[in-house]
Amino acid sequence: MSESTRNSSLGIWSQRLLAAILLGGQVVIHLLRGKIHRRNTIDQMAVAGPESLLIALVTAAFVGMVFTIQVTREFLNFGAGSAVGGVVALALTRELGPVLTGVVLAGRVGAAFAAEIGTMRVTEQIDALYMLKSDPIDYLVIPRVIACCLMLPALTLLSIVVGIVGGLLIATNLYNLSQNIFLDSARDFLNVWDLCSAMIKASFFGAMIAVIGCSWGLTTTGGAKGVGQSTTASVVTALLTIFISNFFLSWLMFQGSGSAVLQGF
Repeated sequence: MSESTRNSSLGIWSQRLLAAILLGGQVVIHLLRGKIHRRNTIDQMAVAGPESLLIALVTAAFVGMVFTIQVTREFLNFGAGSAVGGVVALALTRELGPVLTGVVLAGRVGAAFAAEIGTMRVTEQIDALYMLKSDPIDYLVIPRVIACCLMLPALTLLSIVVGIVGGLLIATNLYNLSQNIFLDSARDFLNVWDLCSAMIKASFFGAMIAVIGCSWGLTTTGGAKGVGQSTTASVVTALLTIFISNFFLSWLMFQGSGSAVLQGF
């Protein structure tokens, strides 16, 4: 790929990212007006929630088990086996739960949003909505944003629970740790703010996934090839945005020295 082609691709990506930011502002304004298509919203909630539940829970279970293996084998060498449950619970609640569930939703739902709306764009169905005096933002974007903002926190909470259960199974069956010690450690290490921070992150990630997917769909050009390119680009952009914003959200939420481990001991 020549340098001019790379610069052109980067320029187009930057323009579409700016369009996504502007779309996010329009979404806020439209939400304040209170125009919500309930039927569309319920349909999109089913897509973002129940239909994504299995893959999110399977991912969380195996991540919890793998993380427990890595933590337990090291902590036992230091005689800190009683802290395994708390460390696993903290990692899943603060970071792994919301981030990995967001990644799953971006790959499954964000891609579907971009492909569906992109197809509507290249087949001129979006123009037909304007002819019918229906605002595509109210009809297409708002229901998807609301669905992701509501369903991703719920999926995240379930993923955290399943991840901790997966870790518990590994700790008790492979490393002979006491179930009570594992659960007591998790309870002592966690506090209400940890769960609240996970829900805040999940809601924020959900909004970004929906806005990016819809924006890339609305700016699709070039027929079927353009739809494929928009779908791929929307997923990559959503993943980058999740990872970058997660850093800033964690920095804002968890400033100063931590006290969870000291409380656990």
